[in-house]
Parts: sequence; C-alpha cells; structure tokens
Amino acid sequence: MTRPHHRVGEMAWNAWGDPGQARTLNDSVRQLITQALSVTTEAQAPVPEAGLVLEPSALPDAARAALVTVVGSEHVLTDARTRVLRSGGKSTPDLLRRRAGDVASAPDAVVRPGTHQEVEEVLAACAWHRVAVVPFGGGTSVVGGVEPLRGEFGSLVSLDLRRLDRLVELDTESGTATLEAGLRTPEAEELLNAEGFTLGHFPQSYEFATIGGYAATRSSGQASAGYGRFDDMVTGLRVATPRGTLDLGRAPASAAGPDLRQLFLGSEGTFGVITEVTVRVRRVPEERRDDAWSFPDFARGVAAVRALAQSGALPTSIRVSDETETFVNAAVAGASAPAGCLAVVGYEGTEERIAERRAAVDAVLREHDATPLSGDTAGDWRRSRFSGPYLRDALLDTGILTETLETAAIWSGLAPLRERVTAALTESLGADGPAPVVFCHLSHAYPAGASLYFTVATDAGAEPEERWRAAKRSASDAIAASGATITHHHAVGVDHAPWMEAEIGPLGVEVLTAVKKAVDPLGILNPGKLIPTPS
Repeated sequence: MTRPHHRVGEMAWNAWGDPGQARTLNDSVRQLITQALSVTTEAQAPVPEAGLVLEPSALPDAARAALVTVVGSEHVLTDARTRVLRSGGKSTPDLLRRRAGDVASAPDAVVRPGTHQEVEEVLAACAWHRVAVVPFGGGTSVVGGVEPLRGEFGSLVSLDLRRLDRLVELDTESGTATLEAGLRTPEAEELLNAEGFTLGHFPQSYEFATIGGYAATRSSGQASAGYGRFDDMVTGLRVATPRGTLDLGRAPASAAGPDLRQLFLGSEGTFGVITEVTVRVRRVPEERRDDAWSFPDFARGVAAVRALAQSGALPTSIRVSDETETFVNAAVAGASAPAGCLAVVGYEGTEERIAERRAAVDAVLREHDATPLSGDTAGDWRRSRFSGPYLRDALLDTGILTETLETAAIWSGLAPLRERVTAALTESLGADGPAPVVFCHLSHAYPAGASLYFTVATDAGAEPEERWRAAKRSASDAIAASGATITHHHAVGVDHAPWMEAEIGPLGVEVLTAVKKAVDPLGILNPGKLIPTPS
C-alpha cells in the first residue's frame, strides 16, 4: 500500500530538530532570564562539525561484507557525517557532549534495511560476527535510549529504520492501520489523513519521532486523555529478533495466556526490532477547540483534573502548569502571565459532542475556582507546542542549563512527590551556585493518578553535564523513595536503568533478563539499556 509522502529531514547533529527552525532569544528576554537566574557563565562556542575528530570505523571487513550482502553497499554507511548523526539522542547531556566535540561513541556503521526480512538477516549477520546493534528511529530519546554503547562487543552498528516507511494496510471497517516502524509521525499522519483517519498521537517529539519508537518506549502524546497512550492504541506487532520473527496480536482482546505484545511494548529495542505496528486509528475530527483557564493555585488545578478523570469526563487533552511555569512561559513568549496557574483544555469531535463535553468540563473547573481566560492563550500554547526543544538550545547558547524529567504517581502521592522532587533538584543545583528555577505541570491523567513533568533552568556553571547528572540522580532517588514511577513516558534507556530494580524488584529484573536471553542470547541488541547491570 505504498503511497508518496513528504519525507522529514535530518535533525541537527548538535541540537534539536530542523536547523532552519533554530531559535534565538531577543535581548529583553535574554536579559530577563539571565537576571532571574543570576547567570554568570559565558556559554562556550560549540565545536563546528568540521572540527570533529572521529575514530576510524572498527567494523570488521567480514561483518561489513555480510551486511552489504543483505542490504546493498549503498545502505551500509561509514562516512563521518552519517555516523555523527547517529551518535546518540537529544538530552541536554547528549548535546553538551556533542557541542564540546565529543563524538567518541559514534557507531562504526549505519545500516539501512528496507524490509522486515532484511532486518532479520541483518540481526543474524551481526549475531554471527558479534557486532552490537542499536535500533534507531527518530533519535529523539532524552534518556540515552539510542546511545551507541558497545558493551562487550568490539564494534557497533546503528540500525536506521528510515526505509521502513509504508502504510502497509488500512482496515477502515476495523479502524486499524498497519504502519512500518520507520515512519515519522508527520509522514504517518499525511498517509492516514489522505484516507480520512488520524493517529491522534502528538507528543512534543512529534515532528521527528517514529511509529516504532513510540511502541518501543510506551510514548504518551498531549491528547492522551482522548486517544490513550500509544501502547493503548497498539493491537499488533511484528518483531525481528536474533532468534527469528514474532507476529503478535490476533484480536482486540485475548485470553490466550499472557499478552506477549506487552513484552515488546516498552522494550526499547533490547528484545527485538519492531518493524510493523498495527494501531487503532480514528476518523479525523470534524472540529477542534482549545480553551484556557486560570486556577488560583496548583492544588486546585490538580483537584479539578482528578475530579474529571474519576468521573469519566476528561476532555481530549488537559494540562495544568504551576505558578512558576505559568509565569516563565508567558515571559519567554513576551506576554502577560495570567494570575495563578494556567490550564489548557482541548476538545476534538463533532460540534455537538464538543459542546456537550465542554459543558460538563466547564462545570467541574468552575467548582474548583477556575476562571476562563479571554484572548488566544490556548492557541498561543498550541502554536508554540513543538518549539520548546529549540528554546532549550537557545538557552544553552546563553549559558543556561535547562532540562526536564517526568514521573507519575497515584493521586494521594502526587503533592508530596512534587515537593520532594522540587526540593531534590533545588538543593542539588543550588549547592554550588545560584538557586535554580524549578517548575512543573500535570499533563496526563488517569482515574488513579497522574504524571508530573518538571523543568529546570539554572546557570550552566563550569561543569554543566555533571551538575545535571548529580541533580538527576538526586531527583530519581526522590522519585523512587516516593513510590512513584521512574518514568511515565520518556522510557528507561541508560539514565533510568539504575532505578529499575527499585521499580520492579530483583525478581522482576531476573524476568527481563530471562526474556533477553531467550530472544537475544548473545546480547547484541541495544546493550546497556532498560535492564540494570548487576551491582
């Protein structure tokens, strides 16, 4: 079912996204931010790409020849630029290293299979020649999920899935679509929209993230209240492993033993390479509407969302920013901040359905002392939705370290969790410099609890990467001690693996290790991710 579609370009090697969309701060905003954060550090000029020093490829000739036999010589790439572009993800530490010219972890080759069979044969060749494999979709990971870690292996290839970009099948009667894993979301939406359907999955990484990546990391988009998390949408998977293929999912529900799809959803390429995903799709909504509200404080905003979630009255999307985030976002946008906490509420569907749901939601919001905001505050938020990572890069250029982390907990644990994580970040980053600004929003809600998403901004200092690493460790310890999850939607990767045992227990780690051994006996797939190493 191949159709032409727009191809999304490459991201910058040392920054987020499209280089042509890079942001700069105007003088007034730059002055406001640097004064508020007491910034004294002058940002180091990034090393130019021409100044990078890359180690020669360590891929053995025999392994290269075997890979060429599978995919063709034009799809086994060892040039410096291609390798640099696959040298990791897009967390702030990732970018700090690359800006400093550190690309030592770049893969030895980038391999681009074009079919499921070729993926399977590439894995077999790599297992035979003992070459590590890191599956690579959009490269948007902010937790080290695509870091080229070699482990015990002498060489590593980045398995670039970009050529797996077809809409394989659209079942309009069942409301499902089978998509190849390398499709980036704009491409998938273009193909589906042409037939009147949508995924409805729009995380901040939307422009560059892939269908396979969403499944492999249990992604959650801004409209999760209306469409569900990505793993909720999945009805079937095709997975290539070093031991062969798994085709999983025959019906919308089954009692045929444990659901093996759940082993691969969230497995981050450590158990196999997802090549096809069958997902529930919906008709493109007739109408979309966004409203903006202000709560007197964050607690009342959280209480309102809880009431909506537990009564089954959630809108398509809802997000509540705390007081600090409300102020900072308005200041950066050059707008006046509403008093209290900003809430953005979105609806999709028919005009009649939206009116009905709005009336129910509005009543709950008013019961919790919310005030509707005039103007186009909600529209401004939506229009700037995907520019946040570009702002992070502009702040780095100014000597400001900014990064995010997220978690989730049950409702009764949410307030103390927020307090503990905020304190951990503030104490760690403030110990050797001016106090950081820490702010938070709630953006995904369930009957039993919700997620919290934290953002930190502070003077970068002389050792920004280590400063953040220490702060992230402190915050992660606070999350684990609070009984919350170490990640709601960013996944585990390298960064969160040390807290996996606290999350699932020693026996849980043994179960994951046993699955890994069954499908990847030599351990070539994405070494160092998901499963914590024995202490």
